[in-house]
Amino acid sequence: MKKIADDIYYVGVNDRDKMLFENYIPIPQGVSYNSYLIVDETVALIDTVDVPFTPDFFAKLDECLGTHNSQDGEVREGMERKIDYLVVDHVEPDHSGAIRLLMMKYPQMVIVGNVRTIQMLEAFYGHIENTFEVKEGDCLNLGKHLLRFYMAPMVHWPEVMFTFDEATGTLFSADAFGTFGALTGGVMDSEINVEPFWDEMRRYYACIVGKYGSPVQVALKKLGALDIKMICSTHGPVWTESLPKVKELYNRWSLYYASRGAVIAYGSMYGHSREMAEEVATGLVEAGVKDVALYDVSHTDVSYILSDVFQYRALVIGGPTYMNGMYPGIETLVNAVAHRGIKNHILGAFGEFSWGGVVGKTLAQFAVDNGWQMAGEPVECKSGITPEVRGKCRALGKAVADALAQ
Repeated sequence: MKKIADDIYYVGVNDRDKMLFENYIPIPQGVSYNSYLIVDETVALIDTVDVPFTPDFFAKLDECLGTHNSQDGEVREGMERKIDYLVVDHVEPDHSGAIRLLMMKYPQMVIVGNVRTIQMLEAFYGHIENTFEVKEGDCLNLGKHLLRFYMAPMVHWPEVMFTFDEATGTLFSADAFGTFGALTGGVMDSEINVEPFWDEMRRYYACIVGKYGSPVQVALKKLGALDIKMICSTHGPVWTESLPKVKELYNRWSLYYASRGAVIAYGSMYGHSREMAEEVATGLVEAGVKDVALYDVSHTDVSYILSDVFQYRALVIGGPTYMNGMYPGIETLVNAVAHRGIKNHILGAFGEFSWGGVVGKTLAQFAVDNGWQMAGEPVECKSGITPEVRGKCRALGKAVADALAQ
């Protein structure tokens, strides 16, 4: 456990074993499942952890509740305080998995959530006896601490809500403002080097929250009226010093603002599309674009490419025609981008084929369907690369640069 504010303790855990978040997104640096305990006249727990980590979680709760009630700091059997309320800001199992065991340990505990929260909890864990339903603006008085609830549907599940402690200015924000990456000793941003978390925060947003820009904007407008001094997400560091930055990043990403840079993503069976991608990159740099990220979709997981699509305003995609369609890795990327509804972007396209090209036409239609600006004409290459094709690829890079400059 760690005290992070008056009567508020961090009781979360780190997962360094899981390789894939939600069983498809690589997390080489792990992830944290954050839970928070408020020990006031009554005791409230904010969210829980994934079920495999229940023993570590319960040990932290026991230490915190026992020590808090002991004048000499010694934990003695039978003297620990009990949890009166469990506030569920988000029902996803990595934050609610321990609930059934927690209910067995504290049978008198009341579960606090909105109507959707309670419905979803019962769908996951069966009938729940002790519930307290809250609506927008309702509050729960713990003594010194007054918890007020704000609904944040589709950030990123329909039941999500935020809990704001008016006494300390602490916002418990569910998955909002969260990040991949386990915590390494420290919990507060003020006590650790947060630089490694910024890229992982953007990747988390792109993969988990990115589809829901409009709901995020609605939530940010609600938060604008609050005097927030600390944000406690369910993943990653507790934000204090970095508050202005994390709020500004969420505003930019949810409005699909991106900087003057380009992502080039290609798939290649025999190297021709790779050569074309290199020429496009050269054209971009020659035209003055310094930020160019170039990815082979067969080597890089789509989550990293998506992260840079949220960072840079242009995306150039290329690859071979494959079974009369797009190369599998390219098709996966295109579907992922379309699924997230990313707006205000520029698209460039190139492709290669031996007897029938479809990539350029398919990507041009993608631009129309998603309201993207098409830069230049798609470059098509039949079989081997020629000097003419190389020149067209460089011209495509320059056309993308020109579009970025507008």
